[in-house]
Amino acid sequence: MDAKHEEILQRAQERVIEALAKNMDLYGITMSTGLLYGTLLFQDKPMTLDEMGEALGMSKTSMSTGVRTLMELKMVEKIWKKGARKDHYEVNLDWYQNFIDLFSLRWRSAAEYNVHAMKKSLQELRALLQSEELSDELRERVQTSIHRIENGLEYYDWLSRLIDSFETHEIFQFVPKKPMS
Repeated sequence: MDAKHEEILQRAQERVIEALAKNMDLYGITMSTGLLYGTLLFQDKPMTLDEMGEALGMSKTSMSTGVRTLMELKMVEKIWKKGARKDHYEVNLDWYQNFIDLFSLRWRSAAEYNVHAMKKSLQELRALLQSEELSDELRERVQTSIHRIENGLEYYDWLSRLIDSFETHEIFQFVPKKPMS
């Protein structure tokens, strides 16, 4: 009967691993890196790159790339194992922090890129408004563009404060974590 139960356990874990990988793919993390994360999630012990490659049927190079990505996102940590010559890795089990690290990094990067573009455009448009040769129609279009960009900058200020609330964990004052069982 244990073999049957083992099969049910494995199917349930594989379903979660695949769902996580597909979800992570939506956020710009490759499917293979998502599969690696899911595989590490269900391990009872840290794994080496060789063990990961064997478990997933992928090259050590692919595993190295995936682990590096997951480490940059703070979703996987390298751990020290006494007497081991190879590096071992394990998943960070704090799902809340994983979410915060992943999204804060991506949101902040995207926001900074857009704010930079908006500020540069705003500067150019304000300079354009100083031109006496500007037709009334074009002046109105420039003013409309300036207004829309200023609204966008207000949004990115709000987004930056939202990201800050995640990073400082203030968000949990408004949306508390449920106690772990």
